[in-house]
Amino acid sequence: MEQIPLDVQLADHAVFETWLAGANGVLLHALRQAATVRAFAVCWLWGGPEFGKTHLLQACVNEAYQHDFRTAYLAVGPGSELKPAMIENMGDLDVICIDEIDSVAGCAEWEQAMFTLFESVRLRGTRLVMAAEKPPLHCAFSLPDLASRFASGATFRIHPLSDDDKIRAMQLRARWRGLELPDDVAAFLFARVARGNRFLFEMLDWLDRKALTEQKRLTIPFVRSFLLSSAG
Repeated sequence: MEQIPLDVQLADHAVFETWLAGANGVLLHALRQAATVRAFAVCWLWGGPEFGKTHLLQACVNEAYQHDFRTAYLAVGPGSELKPAMIENMGDLDVICIDEIDSVAGCAEWEQAMFTLFESVRLRGTRLVMAAEKPPLHCAFSLPDLASRFASGATFRIHPLSDDDKIRAMQLRARWRGLELPDDVAAFLFARVARGNRFLFEMLDWLDRKALTEQKRLTIPFVRSFLLSSAG
């Protein structure tokens, strides 16, 4: 059992159990299969910001790790310090998840490294899971056949959650943290904060720490007081 150390800290909440599938049940099933079944698989998931792409990739790595597979999570987006040479030998791993892969499209060195990695995964019969904001054929890859190879696997668009599902997602995350977030409190919070998934979950994390410090339950008066103090 091995996770490749790349100075990337996986989020403690990034497991499949804390991700509400909504209309994405088929995608969730495919990623669970990729994480647990020893067979060749290529998955590409795409969607806008805050659609849960990073959560899903890290959850896939965490799940595979629990099944004794050798894994790696790579974030290659803006600000990443990873270099193409760092992935040269990663074709030997069982499950490789690459975040923001569309950000390296058009870079010849990165594209060649990705092509080599794909071929290694194919020959060894392992798994490659990638995330981007667009489908592979809509990304600006310039290396011949690279986009078509990426598109040869399963491609999934991540469907955004409805408002009701976002509330259920908050409650799911709260239960994972050992908190009880009643329906009325969840609705109260949801109606008063920005509705992006990341901000909602960050707000829940802050409330968790505050409730733990003060030994309080999550009630409407407690949440109202917290929001007022935060606004001040």
